[in-house]
Amino acid sequence: MANRPAPALKLREGDRDELVRLSRSSSVRAGLAQRARIVLLAAEGVSNTVIAQRVGVSRPTVIGWRERYQARGLAGLEDEPRTGRPRTVDHAGIVTATLMPPPKKYGVTHWSTRLLARHLEIGDATVAKAWRDYGVQPWRSRSFRFSTDPLLEAKVVDVVGLYLNPPENAIVLSVDEKSQIQALDRTMPILPLQPGLVERRSHDYVRHGTTTLFAALEIATGKVTAAVKPRHRHQEFLAFLKQVERGYRHVLDDKGNPLELHLVMDNYAAHKAPAVKAWLAANPRVVCHFTPTHASCMNLPRSVLPHRTPSHPPRRLRLRQGPQREDPGLHRRLEQPMPPLRVDQNRRGHPPIPSKIYREDFRRGTLVLHQATLGR
Repeated sequence: MANRPAPALKLREGDRDELVRLSRSSSVRAGLAQRARIVLLAAEGVSNTVIAQRVGVSRPTVIGWRERYQARGLAGLEDEPRTGRPRTVDHAGIVTATLMPPPKKYGVTHWSTRLLARHLEIGDATVAKAWRDYGVQPWRSRSFRFSTDPLLEAKVVDVVGLYLNPPENAIVLSVDEKSQIQALDRTMPILPLQPGLVERRSHDYVRHGTTTLFAALEIATGKVTAAVKPRHRHQEFLAFLKQVERGYRHVLDDKGNPLELHLVMDNYAAHKAPAVKAWLAANPRVVCHFTPTHASCMNLPRSVLPHRTPSHPPRRLRLRQGPQREDPGLHRRLEQPMPPLRVDQNRRGHPPIPSKIYREDFRRGTLVLHQATLGR
């Protein structure tokens, strides 16, 4: 008689999202991602033998990690302390020295592993391990910005509410523009690829003008309405608004009236020009929702279009090879219809994690926006 498969492993509250994140992450240790996959498969009721075959480990290994998680939760998936002689170097002291600026005699602003190791007279591998254990990365830096918008909370609730719970008989669109798309060309003809020689081009370039791409992303379907304009002013933005309004006139409700259009956009001056306000007042069907100041990342096209749309142009658009005085096909290529975005997957092709798009963290009156999924 065949052995019965082990019962499904019961996950602790809140662990599933973290296990899914670990199993998909490309930055965590491979062993930790493998253990997360084992636990997830065990939670689905897959037998230990099948899990071992899928993950590429032995059956006793699967049983061991099941027992570790059942006993200690996520902490049980971490590595146990290694055996051997006691540690003689204080990692806390290494981190403390790292947080202090280097002496002026070194002529640097941040420590490197070799420089700090030479300063402390220890091995650079020891410094690197201490940095990994404490998550210290002196070579990295990030920027931040506090939103001073007095209507910060109200705008966040308004915009996120449109994404998560759009109104009935209405269409939600995220509108944004990408300006200063440059048409660059080299000053000399490009030397073609030859055996033993790579393609070569001159260092200096000539800019043949700029253009602006306007885009409106429909949240529900991923449909993109785009237009290319030679300049980035309120006149061009108003013309694009009229184009969007015409494009959705045929979408009617049960009473035969056109659906309302709710547009999410940032606080660019062209969006609030008097001519634009007058047109919006004359067209109450179009309702604008503005993101908080310094929080334009809440506008989905800023996050989705550069990564998900193959035809989305870069800031610098290369012309035909060789020096050209003008490229008549530049605008024609930009005006090609954009394919609908796949809103049911994220960048890596996985189904989106069921979580909110943004989470609000009101600390000292400041909103910290965290993008959770790109495909929702």
